[in-house]
Amino acid sequence: MSSSTSVQAPPTVRSSDERRLPWYHLIFTGLAGLLVAVAVLAIFDALSVASAIMLGFGLHLLFGWGYSLLREGPRWAMDRLMTLLVIGAFAISMFPLLSLLWEVISRGLTRAIAAKPTPFSFWSEDMSGIIGGADAGGVFHAIVGTLLITLWASIISIPVGLFTAIFLVEYADQGWKRTLGRGVTFLVDVMTGIPSIVAGLFGLALFIAFMPDQSVRMGIMGAVALSLLMIPTVVRNSEEMLRLVPMDLREASYALGVPKWLTIVKVVLRTAIAGLTTGITLAIARVIGETAPLLLTVGMVTSVNWNMFDGRMATLPTFINQQYRNGNANCMNETVTNPVNQEVYACSITTNIDRAWAAAFTLIVIVMVLNIAARLVSHYFSPKLSR
Repeated sequence: MSSSTSVQAPPTVRSSDERRLPWYHLIFTGLAGLLVAVAVLAIFDALSVASAIMLGFGLHLLFGWGYSLLREGPRWAMDRLMTLLVIGAFAISMFPLLSLLWEVISRGLTRAIAAKPTPFSFWSEDMSGIIGGADAGGVFHAIVGTLLITLWASIISIPVGLFTAIFLVEYADQGWKRTLGRGVTFLVDVMTGIPSIVAGLFGLALFIAFMPDQSVRMGIMGAVALSLLMIPTVVRNSEEMLRLVPMDLREASYALGVPKWLTIVKVVLRTAIAGLTTGITLAIARVIGETAPLLLTVGMVTSVNWNMFDGRMATLPTFINQQYRNGNANCMNETVTNPVNQEVYACSITTNIDRAWAAAFTLIVIVMVLNIAARLVSHYFSPKLSR
């Protein structure tokens, strides 16, 4: 009689991912939280978009955590909760940005493109002779002033800030240079918190002290005032980018007999060019929309002024401030006559507010173009990784 032994199969071991819920369950719990929030707020007659989003997100956290706790266990449930909190924080941070962009684009794009008397004339005409509620005029003079003043502020700030950062990283390592570097770092940190209007007062006082005419206003005064706000940003960003360059690259250059200054130019700066360009762009974006320093130093005009050293200049921030402060126009008649060229324009009550929003849209477009240019510079001039 032959005896057979039965071999029992080992129990199946579950993989660690078998109990994990699919990613789309977060969408279902989010919809459930939103529906419950809408129902609860409707019962208490407190329904609004903001309240539904806030209460719905809170219920989403609760439902997502509870469902994950039942299906996945406490460890993965806590992971789901933290994931939802991070996603919620990101959404909260993006909401003001998206709402701002939507408001500016929706209220400024139409005026900028469909300007009168011809399309796109808002970017090619100035405000010479535009009075009352004339539905015409543009921001060409303000665009020119903004670009010129920002250019001169960059010419002043970028070399000073970049050379200061090089000194702090490459030279302020020992002796009196280290002591001086600590003092410079402290002063840069103090300058970072200077209010913009204080910078404007400094620029105004600096030029008035050397000029007999106390009422003088020039574009270069605004550039000097803005440079005080740009320099700390350029220094701090450039310093951090230069410190990220590995010391091995410097030592390899020194080992080949390359002098220190040439190592900084050929190795350090070229390696950090992407971060340096981004930092400089952030500094420009920091000051291009400043209003208080320009109101004190540059003033406001209605025509184009190309001379930085003679006369007042218009800028987009001051133009926005002036137009929005004018408020609704008083249209006594249906038409308004330009006293300069005798052209006749239609009268619009909201023309000043519309011009302010269109100028704000123009300012955002300029900042976006500058950021795109910085990205291109970083892409084409940064060192490429070997394959």
